[in-house]
Amino acid sequence: MAFAMKMRFVDVITDGSLKNRYANGEKVGYQFDIRLGYYRGHFLSTIDRFEVTVDDEPILPQDLRFCINGKEFAPIELKDCVTEFWQLTAPAQVKVIKQGGLPAGKHTIKVELMLRVPYMQIGPGHQFMPLDSGQEKTIKLID
Repeated sequence: MAFAMKMRFVDVITDGSLKNRYANGEKVGYQFDIRLGYYRGHFLSTIDRFEVTVDDEPILPQDLRFCINGKEFAPIELKDCVTEFWQLTAPAQVKVIKQGGLPAGKHTIKVELMLRVPYMQIGPGHQFMPLDSGQEKTIKLID
């Protein structure tokens, strides 16, 4: 991709949202919230890339979930979510499966989130404006 539009109106990674997840009293992973950094909502099927790195450790796609509207999706499923709409004002929750979760303290999170803007055709066929809605940010674990 030669270029991408980037219009961040809000922080994508939400402060105060990083926390460990528990099952049967054991840490099984962690989660944090993200928001669209654009001025309108998007269908999940317009997400072309969704990757997460935490403390310089890339998260494997099978350990990553994108959660919105009470549903969970693996990254590979997003392209098929043609009726699932991400409202501008609704944060999505990112869940990471990781035995033991995260240790206390601050953690650097990098979210790579590339979308297609379906109403901005930039070339023949199905070439649409790419939108970079990613961010890298250091936030504190609330546990």
